[in-house]
Amino acid sequence: METANGTRRTASVSMTDVARAAGVSLKTVSRVVNREQHVSSGVRDAVQQAIDELGYQPNGAARALASKKTRRIGMIAASTSLSGPSAILDGVEKAVRQQGYSLALVRTQPDEGYEIQHAMAQLVSQGIDGLILSEPVDTYDLGIHAPAGVPLLSIDFPDHRHSAEEIVVGPDEVDGARQAVKHLLSLGHRTVHHIAGDPAWAAARQRVRGWRETLEAEGAPAVEPVFGDWTPASGYTQMLRLLEAGQEAGRPTAVFVANDQMAVGAIHALERSGLSVPGDVSIIGFDDADDSAYLHTPLTTVRADFQETARRGVDRLVQAIEGRDESPRHFTLPVELVIRESAAPPAGNP
Repeated sequence: METANGTRRTASVSMTDVARAAGVSLKTVSRVVNREQHVSSGVRDAVQQAIDELGYQPNGAARALASKKTRRIGMIAASTSLSGPSAILDGVEKAVRQQGYSLALVRTQPDEGYEIQHAMAQLVSQGIDGLILSEPVDTYDLGIHAPAGVPLLSIDFPDHRHSAEEIVVGPDEVDGARQAVKHLLSLGHRTVHHIAGDPAWAAARQRVRGWRETLEAEGAPAVEPVFGDWTPASGYTQMLRLLEAGQEAGRPTAVFVANDQMAVGAIHALERSGLSVPGDVSIIGFDDADDSAYLHTPLTTVRADFQETARRGVDRLVQAIEGRDESPRHFTLPVELVIRESAAPPAGNP
């Protein structure tokens, strides 16, 4: 069989054949195949073209033996179908593949420290070049110890307790809550109530912190938040609790909800109670889930780009694996308030 330019393709093409076709040394071909640095783009393109034309298939086992690398990254992620963690997992899978690595995934219960620690040991024993931890809880409090000698990426919150060697990336949860609360106050609401997420989750605590700090900075009263479990059902239940409490203290006019799924439940509770959104109560969510723009009242929400968070984190992890880690190890990604129709000035305050 011949290629488009007449080069004969065989079943036993060697690296030497590629070097001869590209007009480069065997060592240069090895550098390109192993994705090493210090190869010009022109040379890299010529070698890749020869690889494609000859149909050369690198021997993965041989490459791993020569470089002492497996080109395999382990990931431990919470076993949940919630939109944020699911988007992170999807982003990690894409980014790892684009970097030329394979992904070994272990799902765990997020509050089981022993299970997470066991998963780490399991992945390291199987052979990995790096490890990704995407758990919603504060693993420091669970007594989790990172394996020595394996670069570690935590998709987490950089102001939590982490070692200097650990790579930490996460969306700016505190600022997202701050933007939501300031927007509602700017519309004329006296204060902002909060339906928080599961308090065991670090994201929930970060969003509570941003909510509380902003009210304090603006001199607005803070009514203690109620806590859900991220589901629409809990948003519904907790919104009813706020309405019931409001019979004595005054009905809330603005509510910041810790994720869009709970916001859907909160809106349903308001409408079942004969109230309208945003006519009677303004609602802001968090995450910008796929269907948030298509509700019958499109939801104002905080957009956190979880896929970009995953991509940036994987890029930084691969830098560490390949000995090119020159950037800061702890960083947050900005979030954005997406203004739609579920938040408006309170009734009688145009």
